Amino acid sequence: MGTAPTRILVANRGEIAVRVIRACRELGLACVAVHQPDERAALHVQLAEEAVEIGSFLDGPELLAAARTTGADAVHPGYGYLAESAAFAESVLRAGLVWIGPPPAAMRLLADKVAARRLAEACGLPVTPGYAGVDLSDAALIAAAPGVGFPLLVKAAAGGGGRGMREVRSADELGPALAAARREATAAFGSDTVYLERRLDGARHVEVQVLADAHGRVVHLGERDCSLQRRHQKLLEESPSPAVDPELRARLGAAAVELAAAAGYQGAGTVEFLLTADGGFSFLEMNARLQVEHPVTEAVAGIDLVRAQIAIAGGDPLLLDQDDLAPRGHAIEVRLCAEDPAAGFLPATGRLERFRMPVWPGVRVDTGARPGDEVGLAHDPLLAKLIAHAEDRDACRERLAAALAEAEVLGVVTNLGFLRWLLEQPELARGEVDTGWVERTFSAADVPVLPDDVRRAALRLRAAADDPWQAFSSQPATAGIVSDGRFVQHLGWQFELAHDESDAASAVAGAFGDLTAPMPGTVARVDAEPGDVVEAGQTLVVLEAMKMELSVTAQAPSRVTAVHVSAGELVARHQTLVELEPA
Repeated sequence: MGTAPTRILVANRGEIAVRVIRACRELGLACVAVHQPDERAALHVQLAEEAVEIGSFLDGPELLAAARTTGADAVHPGYGYLAESAAFAESVLRAGLVWIGPPPAAMRLLADKVAARRLAEACGLPVTPGYAGVDLSDAALIAAAPGVGFPLLVKAAAGGGGRGMREVRSADELGPALAAARREATAAFGSDTVYLERRLDGARHVEVQVLADAHGRVVHLGERDCSLQRRHQKLLEESPSPAVDPELRARLGAAAVELAAAAGYQGAGTVEFLLTADGGFSFLEMNARLQVEHPVTEAVAGIDLVRAQIAIAGGDPLLLDQDDLAPRGHAIEVRLCAEDPAAGFLPATGRLERFRMPVWPGVRVDTGARPGDEVGLAHDPLLAKLIAHAEDRDACRERLAAALAEAEVLGVVTNLGFLRWLLEQPELARGEVDTGWVERTFSAADVPVLPDDVRRAALRLRAAADDPWQAFSSQPATAGIVSDGRFVQHLGWQFELAHDESDAASAVAGAFGDLTAPMPGTVARVDAEPGDVVEAGQTLVVLEAMKMELSVTAQAPSRVTAVHVSAGELVARHQTLVELEPA
C-alpha cells in the first residue's frame, strides 16, 4: 500500500505550514520548509529542521527539487497553492515520494466542479439548480441563465474560496460578470472555465468532514457550519451546526461518504452543501484537501486530522467506527485577517508592530505571524485562527468572545473589532444566520468612534515614551489602553493617533467624486478616458490584489477630467485613480 514517511517537505507557508510542522514534531518526523526570499525569518522556517528558498509556491518542479536536495521522502501541500493540483500530485508520486493527499485521479475529478456535480447527480445527491452543460461558452451560459433564474452565481469550475465568482441579479449584469469571473479564475487557477448556479437566498453553508483510507473504509466526522461569510469567503465556522439535528446529520454524512467512495477518495476531504430553511440540502462541491477550518472538527471529534492524513498516506487503515463518532461539546473558529471591514473587507498591508494572541483555557491559536512581520498582498490575508471549545454553544461563544478581548494587533488594519462585534450579535447567539447575513447586517456605521479619553490616554503614553520624566509626573491612569504611540486599539478596532491632544485625526476628502484606490493593488484595467461622461455605478478602474478583482465605480453622473493610472501599474491605498467633475 503506502510507505510511512520520515522526512516531509511542507509545500506551504504561514499558519498551515506551522500546523503541519508541529504535527510532524509530535510524530518524531523531520520537516523541510520552503520560503520565498522575503520570508527567511518566518516562523514556519524557524520551526523546520531545514529550509530551502524558492521563487514560487506554485512552481512544482522547484518544490520537487527542494525535496530531492534535502532528502525528503514525502510532500504535504497544506491548503491553497498546489494542494488540489492533480498534476503536482502525480509528479510527486513519479519522483518516488509519498503524496500526503488524495489520489490524483480523485483530485482531477473533484477539482472540476462541473464533473463533481455530475458525479453527485449519479450518486443520487440533490444538486443546487444551475447550468453546467458540455458547452460553457459565454453564448451558451447567457442562453441558459433565464432557465437557471436570477439571482445566480457565476462560479469557476477549477477553484473555490470566492475567486472566480460573481453574483448576477439581472441579465444585463451577466456579460460583464462572465468576463470578470473568467479573468479572475485564470489568474487564480489557470483555467477560465465557469458555470452557473442559482443563488439560494437565506441558505446556510454546511460541510461534512470525511476520512478515507486506502483499504476502502470511509467515515464522516460530522458537519461544520460556515454560513458567516463576506465576499464568498468564510469568517466564522462552528461544529456542530446549530441548524442540524441528529437525523439530518446522518443524512448529510451518508451523502458525503457515498460521494467520497464513488470518487475513489483517500485522506481528509470536505463535502460542501447548501442547507435550506425547510431542512433540504443540495451538493455544492468537494474539496480534496485539508480545510482552513479543520480545527473545529478536531475539537469536537477528538481526532488530529493532519496526523490522520500522514497515517493514511503511509498505508495505515482507519480504526474508526462510524457509530462512535459523535460530536463532543461545541467548537467555534474565527479568522483574524489583515483586512478592513469598514471598507468592504478589502485587504490591508503594513508591519505588525504589536501582535499578541490570547493565552486562554479552552482556546487554541493557529498562526504563523509574529511581531515585526510585514503583511503584503502576495499572500492570503489570514493572520491567525482562534478556536474555542466548550461543553455547549453558549459557553463556547462566550469563551471565544472573552479571549478575543485580550488580543492585541497594531500596525495593520484587521477584522479583530468586527469579530468581537460579531460574537455579540443576538442573531449569531440564536444561530439564526445565513450566507448573506453579514452583507445585510454589518456596515461602516457599526465601527465605533474612538472616545476622547482613550485618545488622550494613548497620547500621554506616547509622550511618556518620548520623555521618560513624564513617568514621574502626575497623570491620569492609562491602564488597559493598547497603543504603540502611532496606533491605538479600541474594542479591537485600530485608530491612527493625531500629533497631540488638541489635534484629532481626520480623513482628507478628495475633490468632487475623485476616485481613489480603496486598497493597494495592481491596475487590471482602465475603462475611462478624459472627457468621458459616465453614469453612477459605472466601472472606471478595475484593481487586482491576491488574484481577486475589485471594480472602482463612479458614485454619481460625472465627467472624467483626468486619468492618473494605466493597466499594470501598482497603486497604494487612497492613491487618486481618476478625477471627476459634475456632468
